[in-house]
Amino acid sequence: MLQNNEPIFQMLFEAVSEGVVVVDSNQVIIATNQSADVMFGYDEGELINQNLSILIPQNYHHSHKAHVSGFMDKNEKRRMGIGREIFGQHKDGSKFPVEAGLNPFEFDNERYVMAIVIDISLRKEQEAKILELNAHLEEKVKERTAELSHSVDALKNVNQALEAENRKRIKAEQKTKVALKKEKELNELKTRFLSLVSHEFKTPLSGILTSTMLLAKYQLTEQQLNRDKHLKTITNKVYYLNNILNDFLSIEKFETGNIQYKCSEFIISKVVNEVVYNANMLLKEGQEIIYPEDIEDLSLYQDEKTIELALSNLLNNAIKYSKENTDINIVIKQDNENTSFTIIDRGIGIPEKEQKNIFNRYFRAENALNVQGTGIGLNIVKSHIENLGGSISFQSAEQIGSTFTFIVPNVFKN
Repeated sequence: MLQNNEPIFQMLFEAVSEGVVVVDSNQVIIATNQSADVMFGYDEGELINQNLSILIPQNYHHSHKAHVSGFMDKNEKRRMGIGREIFGQHKDGSKFPVEAGLNPFEFDNERYVMAIVIDISLRKEQEAKILELNAHLEEKVKERTAELSHSVDALKNVNQALEAENRKRIKAEQKTKVALKKEKELNELKTRFLSLVSHEFKTPLSGILTSTMLLAKYQLTEQQLNRDKHLKTITNKVYYLNNILNDFLSIEKFETGNIQYKCSEFIISKVVNEVVYNANMLLKEGQEIIYPEDIEDLSLYQDEKTIELALSNLLNNAIKYSKENTDINIVIKQDNENTSFTIIDRGIGIPEKEQKNIFNRYFRAENALNVQGTGIGLNIVKSHIENLGGSISFQSAEQIGSTFTFIVPNVFKN
C-alpha cells in the first residue's frame, strides 16, 4: 500500500511549496504535505483517511464526485478551473479560490491522483485592484474627454478667426485619447503577461516534478517503458519552457530595437533536417511529418537562424493543434527570386471570426485555450519574416486544418 512508503512520499511532498493532496480511487485522502495542511487549516495527519469532499465547499459536492470519477477513468493529466473559478474549503468553513493540477498515477496496481493545489487569494485580490484601477482610469478618460469637448465647443462659438486654433485643440484632444487608450492597453497587457507567465511556467514545472518523483519508483529492468515515458514528459516540457524563454527574449529585442540579422548562404535541407529532428520529440501517437521533396539542391542567402525559428514555430504549432494519427506536410518551392515554406496540418483549425487577430501578440483563438501556448510565436514569426523582406499568410477552417506559408527572397538585401 501507498501508506507503507509514507516517509519517502512525505520527504518528496515537503520539497514542494504548493499544497499536495493524494487520494485513492475512492477519493479518500491518503497523503498530504505541510503546505496543504496549513492551506486548509488542519493539523499534520488530520486529513488522512478523510474523504476528499472535506476540502470542497458543500454546494460543489454533487458535481465534484462525478467529475473526479470521470477524470480517473480517462487517466490523463488535467488543470482544473479552466474557464471557471474553483474553491477550497478551510477547516473553519470559509471558502477561498484555488488553482489545481491533477496528476493520475498507479502504484502496486492501485490508482491514485496527486493534486497540486495553489491558494490564489492574493492573485484574485490583485486582479480586483487592477480592475478597480482600470475602471477609475476609464472614468478619468470620460471626465477628461468631456472637459476637452466642452472647451472645443466653446471655442467653436467664438468666431471663424479662431478655427485654426480649434483644429489644434481637437488634434490635442485626439492625442490625449490615444495616449490614455495606450496606457490602458499597456496595463491590460502587463496583467495578461503576468498571468500568462504564472500559468505557462507552473504547469510544465509541476509536470516535471511529478514525472521526476514517479521516475524514482521504476527501478526494475522490465519497467524501462515507464521510465522512458516520464523521461519523454520531462524532455518535452523542458523543450517547451526553452521555447517560451526564447520568445520572451525575442520580444525584448524587438522592443529595444536590438534585432540584428546575420546572413550567409546555407543549404535549405540542413535547416529542415534540424527542425524535423527536434519536432519528432513532440509528435503525438501516430503523427507523421511528410518531408518535402526535391530540396537537396536548394539554398538561400538569408539569416539561417531566423528561417529555422519560423519553420520550427509553424511545425510545432501544427503538431500541437493536430490530433493523433494525422500527417503534417512540409512543402518547399523556389523560383528565381523567392522561396516559399508551407506547413499543412489537419488540426482543429482557426475560427473564421478570430482569424483577423491570429498574428496579434498574446492572442489565442477560443478553441485553443485548453492547449498550452503563449500567443507570442506567430507575432514574432511575422515580424521576423517581414524584416527579412518576406511575407506570411494562412488559410484555415475549423475542424479541417490550417495551411501556413511564409515567403522570403532568395537573397536578403539590407
